[in-house]
Amino acid sequence: MGILKRIVSFVTIVIALFPDAISGISGFPYSLGVRDSLMIAHSFHQHPAFGPAGGLHGATYTCDVNFLAEKLNPETNWVIDIGKASEIVAEVLRKYNLQNLDDIFGEGVMTTTEFMTKQIHDDIVERLKEECSEFEGIVSVKLFESHKAWASYTGPR
Repeated sequence: MGILKRIVSFVTIVIALFPDAISGISGFPYSLGVRDSLMIAHSFHQHPAFGPAGGLHGATYTCDVNFLAEKLNPETNWVIDIGKASEIVAEVLRKYNLQNLDDIFGEGVMTTTEFMTKQIHDDIVERLKEECSEFEGIVSVKLFESHKAWASYTGPR
C-alpha cells in the first residue's frame, strides 16, 4: 500500500475513533467563548509532590469559558447573550481574584489548576441556573497557567 493510502487510512481511523478532536464536542457544534483573567495566591501545603511550588506562591490565570449548544436559540439565533456570559464569568472570577485560595478552600485542599477549572465551572453553572435559565447546553472552562500549560473541565449545565 502506498504512503498516501496509509495516511488516508490512518486519518480515517482517527476520525472514527476520536470525532471530537476534529469537530469539537460531539453534539454541540455551536459555541460562544468569553475570556477573562484572575490573579491568585495559594500553596500546596508543603506536599512533597509539588516541589518548590508546595509553598505559598502566586499565579495569574487566563480563563476561557466556552458555552456550547446543540442548536441556536430559535428567537435570538445565539448560544447565549454574550453580555450576560461575560458578566457571569467576571462575577464568578471576582470571588477568587486577588485572594489566597488557601483562605477560601481551607487547609489541605490542593487548589490545582485542574481543581479550579471544576470549581469555576460549578460556580458558572449555578449562576446560569439563577440568571440565564434559557441557556441549553454545556460549559467548558480552560485555565491557562502560561502559554505552555493549561487545564480544562467540561461538564453539564
